[in-house]
Amino acid sequence: MSTSSSAASSHFPPIGGLDALGLEHCIYMQEDGVYADPTALGQTFMAAFEHVMRGNNFFTDIDYAILLKALYDVGPALPASGGRSMLRFASGVTTFELARKALYKAVKLSNGEAEYCFEADPDGAPAALSVDEFVADMWTKGVRFGLDIDAIRAAIAGMAARRSEYVTVARRMPPQPGENARIIEVSQDIHRSDAPRQLANGKLDLMAFQNRFPQIHAGARLLQKVHARPGVAGVELSGSRVAAPPPADVDLAAMVGEGTAVEVAPDGEFLVARRTGYLDIDPATGKISIGDKIISRDGVSSRTTGNLQLTGDYEEFGEVQEKRVIEGEGITIHGDVYGHVISRGGDIVLNRNLVGGTATNANGAVRILGMASNAVIQSRQGDVVIDRADHCIISGARVRVEHAVNCEIIGDEVRLGTAEGCAVAGRRVIAEKVGPRKQAEMLVFALRPDSGEIDKVIGLMSARVEQFAAVAAGHKADMEAMTGAPEVRKYVMLASKIRKKELTLTAEQVPQFQKMALAVGPALKAIAKVSLEVKAAETERDAGQALVDQLIEQRRGCDTAAQVEITAVGGDTIVLTMKYNPNGGAPHDLAAKDVKGRLRGGSGNGALIFVGSQGAVAWSS
Repeated sequence: MSTSSSAASSHFPPIGGLDALGLEHCIYMQEDGVYADPTALGQTFMAAFEHVMRGNNFFTDIDYAILLKALYDVGPALPASGGRSMLRFASGVTTFELARKALYKAVKLSNGEAEYCFEADPDGAPAALSVDEFVADMWTKGVRFGLDIDAIRAAIAGMAARRSEYVTVARRMPPQPGENARIIEVSQDIHRSDAPRQLANGKLDLMAFQNRFPQIHAGARLLQKVHARPGVAGVELSGSRVAAPPPADVDLAAMVGEGTAVEVAPDGEFLVARRTGYLDIDPATGKISIGDKIISRDGVSSRTTGNLQLTGDYEEFGEVQEKRVIEGEGITIHGDVYGHVISRGGDIVLNRNLVGGTATNANGAVRILGMASNAVIQSRQGDVVIDRADHCIISGARVRVEHAVNCEIIGDEVRLGTAEGCAVAGRRVIAEKVGPRKQAEMLVFALRPDSGEIDKVIGLMSARVEQFAAVAAGHKADMEAMTGAPEVRKYVMLASKIRKKELTLTAEQVPQFQKMALAVGPALKAIAKVSLEVKAAETERDAGQALVDQLIEQRRGCDTAAQVEITAVGGDTIVLTMKYNPNGGAPHDLAAKDVKGRLRGGSGNGALIFVGSQGAVAWSS
């Protein structure tokens, strides 16, 4: 941008050359203008320019935009030099006479802006101000940056038409902040799909999502660090620089958790997966991990996850909504559970409460650290451990409940702290204190195997074994009678010796031996038939005896001792024996409705062990 001062320049005699100012090392006067050495821009050029201004001089037709670029490196790029090594920024240099200086008044500085009052002489005549002089006057008054040349020119031009006007003639340039470093996602694998799951028949399951927990593959790039971009320093009206605030940095390494690492590549810095597994982001630390276990913090509901059918272990920090289903291996839940938790083998651990839902495990333990209420808890082959249970159905190989109220409990071994109004059955029942609860009686059953069916089968099979033994003996007697005939015995003896090459027949003896064979042929066929019947009878006898031995061993294994130990009876309590069919599997492996029906409706099928409202029970068989 170039300014013109032709109206006022005729008042000032020109200086013969810049060499008189001692500035030939930086600023040079040429026939067509004033030039600066581009290699000396900045502080060197600032010193030279300041020397000219303090010598009561000013530059004419100054290009203020180039001046700001040369002094402060602010604004558009400098123009091309056109092959010349010097940069033209003004037409000339002339003296700033004191009489002219008196025309320029004080400037008002406030909040990074400079205001100047442009007013005409009292008689209305213009004061003949000059833009170039104004630049020089502002410089000596400390306003060395940010002049609005267009506003100044317009104000000078309009002075004759108005008495006075304050115009903002300069503004500071505030620092411009840069861009903070940030983390961006570079993998679509970390995004879940909440679309309804499509079933094999093409229908949609609206209670399950398509891919709630995507699997991450080893080597996948998950995040990238975009480095910070520094800001631009500001410049005050005085020309002093104001540093831009430093941009914030982020540490990608601080986000590294188990199974992830930082990788620095030619195209950037990335967080990558070191293994194949499931993504977990710890909200407390911000660390990103890849592990075998699926970890969720949003809870299980129709809004967040829908029903879950998982192939691995699962850990949930939220609560499980009513009617929602989680099916997997090892399952750990830190929130309350109102739905259904199903494990195919790993342990189920509920760190809070199970209310109105179910926890079932095919081959593992179920542990509830809080309270179970109106719930079903079952483990076919594992332990069940509960702190407090209220109105629950509980079954497992080994059951331990610290405080049970109005529950139905069955297991191979049952240990209770306090039980009130419960129906409990086990081959071994150990309880510290038992008693009724309001209208619910306290029932304890000692499970005893019912061997009557096995004994009946053993008797039937033993009789059948004896029958086949008798048949075999009869056939053996018949066979001995037939082989005792002289002709048969003689032929059998000769045939054996001939077969063993102990006897060799002559040519004359061969026809006689053949004739003998024809004679005893029918008897030999009859003997062979009876021999087969003997073997068949003996085979049936041996198979029957093996089954009898197996049943006897099975009966011996089922005839184990039963035990009931109650330290203190604190109210009406009944202790009975209860028979169960050992061939029907484990006595506790029943459906929930069958557990309740068997325990609440089976008090009349066993022998009475104890009935009373106080005392203790110590019984075994």
